[in-house]
Amino acid sequence: MKYTITGDNLQFVNVELAPNEEFNSVAGAMAYMTGNMRMESKMEGGFMSGLKRSLSGASLFLLKYTPQGGTGVVGLGGKAPGKILDIDVGKGSWITQKTAYLGSETTVKLDMALQKKIGSMLFGGEGLILQKLSGTGMAFIAACGDLNVVDLAPGEVYKVSTSNAVAWEDTVTYDISAAGGIKTALFGGEGLFVTTLTGPGKIVIQSMTLGDLANSLIPYLPASNRGDSSWLETI
Repeated sequence: MKYTITGDNLQFVNVELAPNEEFNSVAGAMAYMTGNMRMESKMEGGFMSGLKRSLSGASLFLLKYTPQGGTGVVGLGGKAPGKILDIDVGKGSWITQKTAYLGSETTVKLDMALQKKIGSMLFGGEGLILQKLSGTGMAFIAACGDLNVVDLAPGEVYKVSTSNAVAWEDTVTYDISAAGGIKTALFGGEGLFVTTLTGPGKIVIQSMTLGDLANSLIPYLPASNRGDSSWLETI
């Protein structure tokens, strides 16, 4: 498999498959493919694996791509302005946001991961369920905003605003901690808690969450008053 990631803040991952190579993606990720690419919906791993994928935020069925009669190309895109990141799962398992997984080689296993601590479950911003990528091969994740990859040394700690932690290697400890004193919690704009990531291992941080993007657009959306169509004049 060969691949390139193109674009700026609305990126493609362009995957080139040789004959007999296969590639998986979540439903709805495919933006284009060559005419000789066969696309098949398949419940990888059986019903229980599909159900766990669905609970983790991915699709119950994965799409499998196989070129016919030569090399083929498939292009995947994210669902919001942001970045796509390539991850070599063969170097170690990763934990990701429940909507981060975009696609991977078929040797990568996509599974459900549960938060290990009550604090992270209640206040970590990602809820009870996350995604786990394991096995071997390349995987691709997507998230809103720009992405910053930090390689934490053993014992090194990063405190990340809630929901901005996109992914981290399985060697990284994930927990929550207080944002600061009462005044900081009330007026600092970060809420009561922040995500605490402790090395060793790589972490991925996003500059803007999908919720942030949605909130920033609200002032510019048309009024929802029934019968009032004056906003149409501005289009």
